[in-house]
Formats: sequence, structure tokens, C-alpha cells
Amino acid sequence: MRRLGLTTVLALLLAVFGLAPSASAADPAPAALTFATDAATTTPGGTVQLSMTLTNNKTYDVLFVYQTIEPTWLTTQRPDLKYSFTGCTLATAAGSTPCAGTGPANLGTNYGATVPPGQSRTVTLTLQIAADSGCNGNIGFYSYYYAEFSDATSISGGPVFTPETRVLCA
Repeated sequence: MRRLGLTTVLALLLAVFGLAPSASAADPAPAALTFATDAATTTPGGTVQLSMTLTNNKTYDVLFVYQTIEPTWLTTQRPDLKYSFTGCTLATAAGSTPCAGTGPANLGTNYGATVPPGQSRTVTLTLQIAADSGCNGNIGFYSYYYAEFSDATSISGGPVFTPETRVLCA
């Protein structure tokens, strides 16, 4: 009985001082980065559209984003796979507009001006596979990002991985 009483008192103290675990759902990340491709496979000479979507889940504007994109370790182990980023567009309400730079670093400026709370911005990079590229291998990338909000807070995230693209022999 004595142990039960001590346990009850300890549980009550923890609950009163807010140290007990709560049953609420986890909040979403203040900013989230996701990737998608328009094709899971291609052949040498082909292209794949790699879309990056930054979502602001916070109640303050995203004012600044810094983002990198690098090939995965497995991609770097296949030096015969030849590719490059050849284009970049930002989706806007008025249609697509060209963006600045296709990386590997500082892709964040491509998201355009301020990203308001609850909104997303999507940037699409064109991944060009060289005509003389090797085949039967996967190309994938990972990204780290840093975002600053109008309430003077910031968040870092990553690595976030892209879907892999399989380069098939023609």
C-alpha cells in the first residue's frame, strides 16, 4: 500500500508541474521539403523533371531559404552515369517562371519571395541524362535546407532524399 501511495503522489506532482507525457498529437515541422519526379526511369539522352516543394507549416512567413542538393553516395559510385541539371522553373499562379541557378548549392533563392503561412512553393529542376551515359544504374540526390521565419526563428532540415531515377539501356 505504501508504494502505491508514493507512486500516486509522484504521478500527481508530475502532472501538476507539467512533466507528465501528454496525449496530444505531434506538431508538423515548421517547414517541410518534399521531392517528386515525373518518371521513375529514363534512358541515356532522356530528361526527368525533379520537383521540390517547400511547405510553410508555421504561422509566420518564410523569409529566407538556403538549400543544397548533392548526389547520393551510391550515385557517386557509378562514374559512368553522366547527368546535369539543365533547367529550373518556379510554379506561380501566373504559370511557370525561370528561376536562378540549378545548384548544387543555394537553391533556396529559387522559391521566390516570401512563402506565407500554410502555403507551398514548387521548384522543378530538369535532370538531363547525357546521351553517352552508362545505364542500368540509379541516380538519386539528397538535400539539406535552412529556413528563416518572420518571427526571427529558423529551422534546419535534412537530409531529404529524392526518388531515384533508373537509367535503363536503350
